[in-house]
Amino acid sequence: MNISLVHMMMNAGLMVKGVMITLLIFSVVSWSIIIMKYLVFKRVRKNSDDFLDHFWESRTLNEAYNSAREFTHSPEAAVFVSGFHELKKISSAREQREGEGETLEMQLATLDNMKRGMRKAHIMEIQRLGRSLPFLATTGSATPFIGLFGTVWGIMTSFHDIGLRGSASLAVVAPGISEALVATAAGLAVAIPAVIFYNFYSSKLAEVESDIEHFSTDFLNLIERDFLTRA
Repeated sequence: MNISLVHMMMNAGLMVKGVMITLLIFSVVSWSIIIMKYLVFKRVRKNSDDFLDHFWESRTLNEAYNSAREFTHSPEAAVFVSGFHELKKISSAREQREGEGETLEMQLATLDNMKRGMRKAHIMEIQRLGRSLPFLATTGSATPFIGLFGTVWGIMTSFHDIGLRGSASLAVVAPGISEALVATAAGLAVAIPAVIFYNFYSSKLAEVESDIEHFSTDFLNLIERDFLTRA
């Protein structure tokens, strides 16, 4: 026997059709996010690798800054640019206070502004990359129940039809129940990819955050060593 899902949906009740349309919307949006995030993380990885190569090959921070502005999709570049801007402000303030007997402790204390600026850029980059991922989590948790609701409603409708016809034969029961069960299958079909890719991209996001933290630590160590050397 050939089973046509389109035929079942066309013959289903109004509520089940509404459930199927809702699941279709969830599916389209979820797959759009999945494809978009794949392209975003791929671009982020390439930009970050290129930026780090340029950063460690640069002879001065100004040279590194000029190259960082080219890698707009790299979180490490964004963090570095934020830190560099704060560092320039610190340098300007230090030049104005020359001759006033500024101690090493005072110089290192001014780095707190730089750390806060880098931390803010870090958080903003993680929020940018994590945007839309909650929708995948919502899809993975909600769509099975939406499909189950359609199934329960369809079965209730089938039993109501049985009562009206006064017959409980398989020929009467089977079509309505099979149409209702399609909603559960559709809910699972939408939820499974959403859960898989939510976990996958959450792992990718954690890797990016770890890379940002490692770079921030290395950059701050570099700046503090420079302060100590000048002292």
